[in-house]
Formats: sequence, C-alpha cells, structure tokens
Amino acid sequence: MLLDFNAWWAAVETFERIYWLIALPSSLFFLVILVTTFIAGDIDGEVGDVDADIAGDDGIGFQFFTLKNLVGFFTIFAWSGIASIDVGNGTLVTVIISSFCGMAMMVVMAGIFHFMGKLSDDGTLSLRNAIGGVGEVYLTIQPKRGGSGKVQINVQGTLRTLQAMTDDDVELKSGSVVRVVAILNNHFLLVTKEGTFLV
Repeated sequence: MLLDFNAWWAAVETFERIYWLIALPSSLFFLVILVTTFIAGDIDGEVGDVDADIAGDDGIGFQFFTLKNLVGFFTIFAWSGIASIDVGNGTLVTVIISSFCGMAMMVVMAGIFHFMGKLSDDGTLSLRNAIGGVGEVYLTIQPKRGGSGKVQINVQGTLRTLQAMTDDDVELKSGSVVRVVAILNNHFLLVTKEGTFLV
C-alpha cells in the first residue's frame, strides 16, 4: 500500500501537490476545531466578567478573520482546487475557483457563528433588563441625585447589588423598597420609592 502511495505521489504534479499539502492538515485541523467547538464551546474567545460589562449586550460582533474561519478557508480552498485540477482546469482557473470557494466558506462560517452568538445567552448583564424591577436599598441613596447608593435587585434571574441614584426629595434608607425607572449613563439605576419594606 505504501508503494502504491509513493507511486501515486510521484505521478502528482507540483501544483497539485501544493493543494494536497494544504488539504490534509487543514482538514484534520478543521475536524478538531469542529469537535472542540461543539463539545467545549467557542475557542476564539471568552466572554468577559459579568459584572464588568453592564453597558448592554448586543451579541457577538461579526468576526471575519478568526482561527475557525481561516482553517475553513484553507480546507475548502485546497479541496476545491484539487477538484478543479481533476476536471482539467488550468492553473489560473484553479487558483481563482479555489480562492473564491475559500472566501465563500469564510463568509458562511463567520455568518453562522455570528448568528449563533446572537442566539446564545452569554450571561452578560444588561442594565436595561432591570427597568421596572423592584428591589431593596442596600446602601442609603441621597435625594435629588446628590449621591449614589446601592440596591439589591433581581436582574436576569440573579440577585445583584448595583449602584443607584434617585430623583426623590428624601433619601432612600437601607431596606426601602424601590422601583427602577431608568438607567443613567449606562451605569446607574435610577430608582424611586415603591412602598413598604420588604419582609
């Protein structure tokens, strides 16, 4: 069998050999990335600290030049080139076809992972989800935005302690029940007194 491979390899022209030398390792790497992506998640990057990014969550941006996309490019580039050579196309036509197919693969993969990222819940806190919610003052909040305090409130299914200010005329003491009415500078909750103390 080894002799058959050697004979076949010796008969392959240099131009086609280049495509085979790209196709084999890139295909193996592509399979490894595919398996690890579905088992362990995205390997191109990790989501940041939940409490560090609270300005908003617009999903994962459209990323064109990533490890997965480049591996996909070389894999499809090589195999489409080999197919083009097999049907008798010349060098220039083969390079054009394989390059086009590789770029198309990059666009498809970038689009897939972009939309998958938008569909997945990455756990990033969006303060907008707190609007309308009811919580309890943890640290006293000064009236008329005279100083910030802290509020404990359930946001996105988790109890969080967040900075807050108020437009109320009186200070909101610890234990007061408040409702979130707006977000200030993507950082502070704007709250107003809701009523009685939480039990």
